[in-house]
Amino acid sequence: MRVFTASLATETNTFAPLPTSLASFREGGCFPAGRHPDQMTFFAGPLWALRQRAPERGWTVIEGLVAGAQPGGTTTRLAYETLRDELLADLRAALPVDMVLLGLHGAMVADGYDDCEGDLLTRVRQIVGPGVVVGAELDPHHHLSEAMVSQADLLIAFKQYPHTDVLDRAFELVDLCAAQVAGRIRPVASVVDCGMVVVVHTTREPAAGFVQKLQALEGRDGVLSITLTHGFPWGDVPDMGTKLLVYTDDRREHGDRLARQLADELIALREQLDPPWLGIDAAIDDALAAPSGLVVIADSADNPGGGAAGDSTFILRRLVERGVQGAALGPLWDPQAVRIAFDAGVGARLPMRLGGKTSPMSGHPLDATCTVKALQPDMAMSGLAGTKVALGDCALVDADGVEVVLISRRSQAMGTDVFTQLGCDLAARRLVVVKSSQHFRAAFAPLAVRVVYASAPGSVTADLRQLPYRHIRRPKWPIDG
Repeated sequence: MRVFTASLATETNTFAPLPTSLASFREGGCFPAGRHPDQMTFFAGPLWALRQRAPERGWTVIEGLVAGAQPGGTTTRLAYETLRDELLADLRAALPVDMVLLGLHGAMVADGYDDCEGDLLTRVRQIVGPGVVVGAELDPHHHLSEAMVSQADLLIAFKQYPHTDVLDRAFELVDLCAAQVAGRIRPVASVVDCGMVVVVHTTREPAAGFVQKLQALEGRDGVLSITLTHGFPWGDVPDMGTKLLVYTDDRREHGDRLARQLADELIALREQLDPPWLGIDAAIDDALAAPSGLVVIADSADNPGGGAAGDSTFILRRLVERGVQGAALGPLWDPQAVRIAFDAGVGARLPMRLGGKTSPMSGHPLDATCTVKALQPDMAMSGLAGTKVALGDCALVDADGVEVVLISRRSQAMGTDVFTQLGCDLAARRLVVVKSSQHFRAAFAPLAVRVVYASAPGSVTADLRQLPYRHIRRPKWPIDG
């Protein structure tokens, strides 16, 4: 069997100020056909799974373009069309093939394209025809469009948030698609729109139990796969929202009933799915009142993993103004401040202007007297599912009593080593503020006596009623109550 695999992925926050360009993909990881490194990158799960499966099964695998960018604002038309056309050219060069497996995100929006994945899958189908099996792995924060479902034979999203199961879901995709090629199954899709948008934290109930139920249903009574589409609330496109996608083995009526049942169960849980949100000062107060040990405060609104700049100063400013001792914050995206810290050197004490550089959603820069405590050129952080995240040159500075990790390449907090590589001892901290919504939990939560979600200003705000939606289908809970 001949298999083609490739990847094109980013998550688009249509309210974010930073455009996603070709340079964004080059910085995030852009590997031409056959040049993917010997380590899995985040949206190349199908490729990596195929590298394990193919030798034992005698398959020929042709690897095309793999390109991924840090979540950001709308992708430029040049970036999307350039990378899309390169991937499609790789596919044409690989023909004939029996199977096409793609690593996608599902919430990529470009200038002129509200549904990049639907557009890409449609073009793939036009090239390979109806007889070739086409499958894709998705992030659960995708927009599930009719084009995506109709043009692919199988779509399987990560089930866990944080996304620790990238490779597990990739193996599922590979094995189910191979079974279809062999004629052992005939996948049929059933989709139900829940009329809402929720972000499902699978580290807590009731979401953990709901996802476990989905997994227990798979492989029984003709159910092949169940995907919970969380949706991506910060993408203002018609297909945004929470949905249930059930694949059965040629049992459409059963799939339709099951998708409706599961959607109704999730709708009944919706009020319980959101974590409690506290204002900035209330979050700090809660952290300081916690039992002895590390408290993690999530600055979700400034999460680069949701497209925010990652340079807001709202929480940092309050920590400094309140004179909170034993606090750390990061990673704060500020290449200019990093350059100044490198020029000054370790041990230097100097006035610095931190953050607040991208837009009003970043707040005002913080002027502080800083001591440069550590420098690390070309640093990388542990990511999810065994991946690595490049951060560029990084610095640790003490800003009027708060230790701040400064990075040159925008990213959210994932691994604790974003702090520890620079000598910031989290065990000695009273609290740490992380620029992340949920992915931090995999590494940080085991060290914490408490995790607090702060409601701060930003382009990934938790208060969706603040956002000026123009294109989503309404009504949609909780935006419309």
